[in-house]
Amino acid sequence: MLKNFLFTSESVTEGHPDKMADQISDAILDYIIERDPNARVACETLLSNGFCVIAGELKTTTYAPMQDIAREVVREIGYTDAQYGFDYRSAGVLNGVGEQSVDINQGVDQAGGEIGAGDQGLMFGYACRETDVLMPLPIHMAHRLTQGLARARKSGTIPFLRPDGKAQVSIRYVDGKPAEVDTVVISTQHAPSVEQSTLKEAVIEEIVKRNLPDNIKTDNIKYHINPTGRFVIGGPQGDAGLTGRKIIVDTYGGSCPHGGGAFSGKDPSKV
Repeated sequence: MLKNFLFTSESVTEGHPDKMADQISDAILDYIIERDPNARVACETLLSNGFCVIAGELKTTTYAPMQDIAREVVREIGYTDAQYGFDYRSAGVLNGVGEQSVDINQGVDQAGGEIGAGDQGLMFGYACRETDVLMPLPIHMAHRLTQGLARARKSGTIPFLRPDGKAQVSIRYVDGKPAEVDTVVISTQHAPSVEQSTLKEAVIEEIVKRNLPDNIKTDNIKYHINPTGRFVIGGPQGDAGLTGRKIIVDTYGGSCPHGGGAFSGKDPSKV
């Protein structure tokens, strides 16, 4: 087994189209489960240029205003202007959710209070001592950077940031233990008027240096900030979003196996 190597994990911001879809599916699930703990929910969301489609299957005794829930999630994320690539007020929201199959019901709802399964699935749990939160260091650092982007945008610390973005962190391991940050890649949507040099300086100083621990920072970190250049067109206008396309981001950043199933929008009987 290698003891000296680089390991890379990525995270995405709350305004990334796939993560937007996850959050809408999860918000609908939460609304229903809070009011009907025995509900069965499989909610999928598609986002594209100017519209949102909600699909899936339900078995519940409650009503969920899905269009309103979706719009509120998008508003909280920060898509409040069509110039950002999406606007919660003007976007079309289509509800295509149907009733859960009775064939699945018979496998899940069993007599005697037991919960069955309507399908098979592989779930992996993992923990390590690389961080205080018992998560692998690369994914933990990537999350800190994307969370930092969201905070800086919403607080106005970096006023020219927009909701869409990603971060990738490469950690150098020595003798099997994380030693230092080798490379940081951040791509963030921004206002059209900002110069790339201004953006790069702000992201490095306000996001990277404030969120990476001193014990793994060196003067030799390689920074790639918006390496492809302008990133003005973002959100669902730039790329379609789907529930369940960020399953490695949602778990351990590739540090351990993944069964392939997504978590978002599913009641506990599905996972």
